[in-house]
Amino acid sequence: MRTTTPLCLAAATMSVLAMLPATTAAARAERSGIELSLLGRYSAGAVGAGAAEITAYDAKTRRVFVVNAEQGTVDVLDLRNPRAPRKVATLATPGANSVAVHDGLVAVAQQAANKTAAGTVAFFDARTGKKQREVTVGALPDMLTFTADGRRVVVANEGEAASYCTGAVDDPEGSISVIDVRRGTVRSAGFRAWNGQEDRLRAKGVRISGPGVSAAQDLEPEYITIDKGTAWVTLQENNALAVVDLERATVRDIVPLGLKDHAQPANALDASDRDGKIDIRTHPVKGMYMPDAISHFGDRGRTYLVTANEGDSRDWECHTDEVRVKSAELSPTAFPNAAALKQDAELGRLTVLSDSPKDADGRYTELRVFGARSVSVRAADGSLVWDSGSELEQLVARELPGQFNFDNEENDSFDSRSDNKGPEPEGVAVGEVRGRTYAFVGLERVGGIVTYDLSNPRKPALAGYVNTRDFAGDVEAGTAGDVGPEGVLFIDAHDSPTRRPLLVVGNEVSGTTAVYEIRS
Repeated sequence: MRTTTPLCLAAATMSVLAMLPATTAAARAERSGIELSLLGRYSAGAVGAGAAEITAYDAKTRRVFVVNAEQGTVDVLDLRNPRAPRKVATLATPGANSVAVHDGLVAVAQQAANKTAAGTVAFFDARTGKKQREVTVGALPDMLTFTADGRRVVVANEGEAASYCTGAVDDPEGSISVIDVRRGTVRSAGFRAWNGQEDRLRAKGVRISGPGVSAAQDLEPEYITIDKGTAWVTLQENNALAVVDLERATVRDIVPLGLKDHAQPANALDASDRDGKIDIRTHPVKGMYMPDAISHFGDRGRTYLVTANEGDSRDWECHTDEVRVKSAELSPTAFPNAAALKQDAELGRLTVLSDSPKDADGRYTELRVFGARSVSVRAADGSLVWDSGSELEQLVARELPGQFNFDNEENDSFDSRSDNKGPEPEGVAVGEVRGRTYAFVGLERVGGIVTYDLSNPRKPALAGYVNTRDFAGDVEAGTAGDVGPEGVLFIDAHDSPTRRPLLVVGNEVSGTTAVYEIRS
């Protein structure tokens, strides 16, 4: 095992140019430089319970609203002094999954006690905390956001199953709710138009895998980004995007996201958690991008999408879509070296999709893994423009070799996530700093924020990495700093209490809300 000295958290600052790959001085000078420095942190005092997840910011009150799933509340933090965020109020929001704010109005997505029942969105005054109204939406509202003009709130209702047991399938339909804020009316964009077309969707590349369910039940909206009258919604487990017309509240298209070939050198990965070393190399497997968070930006009149390609499985009672390669029967034609591949140091430990393609005898002809361990830029039609390849794993291997592919539940966990999604990029936010557009991506497992300069959408540049997890601390005891970044929020300099752009990160495992200042 390689070792390294833990990060000095007192000076948790990212020097961007120092973190870039080796290059010429002239090329370095052409790139912009930014650094993230930890200003302050608020701890909810609960570890491993989702006490700090999604965050939202109200510029008028200088308040940050943080989903505290452990308490069933939204914690309200005063950010006027970002070096010492303090809790000033709580909003009673049982079942809260997501929060958004626009012009003093707070919207909170709340799942029902029975998650397969209809959920709600509650609205609060950002200054007083007074609840104004509540409306009914679809099952398991997992994320919501305002349109830029504040006229609408758009909600991703995941509709996740509770059970796939024979004779007791409990899988509600996924949908996207479009709420008229002024009128309080709700319209639903659903997927029933695709019922009966499941085979056509599969042939197109959309993953439909739930046993005995329709397309509308299987398609699960996860995260939303909006540009003008169009919403792009990640369908994570389906490896697809839904394109939604907000004026009509209809799903216009379902776009498959394709596969990533890890046999290509640029897409290498570490596939084993039992070899005791960092071993990033090519393997005969394909990655399903399966993004969680999505954001967007504009360049030269075009809209581009940015996705954090986390990956996610369905591992429920009576149904799982996970299998390790060592337990899978491989086609001798597709994998003539199957015995060698099944060794723990090769692919034996790798978790793959149980519904990966098989031959007539039920033997796997292709191995597909959850997630792509990467960040992608896509065009508005969903086509891939750029992917970070193996860069995230290479970055962590270079900067934190002793903590490579750590888990987020304990500090002594070297290489433990290599068999399953690696660093797991989950949250992403896009923001402009001094005229340049950046993506800020949270790595759920090892922790930290990776920054990419998006000035050239077809060739984003790695702009740095900061990690304020204390690898000498104890995660369970709450002494490990910031662990498990979930929600990533960019605050523009114009709205910031410091007049410098900020990044606010909700860390679900440590229960901390971290505030970083972005300097250029």
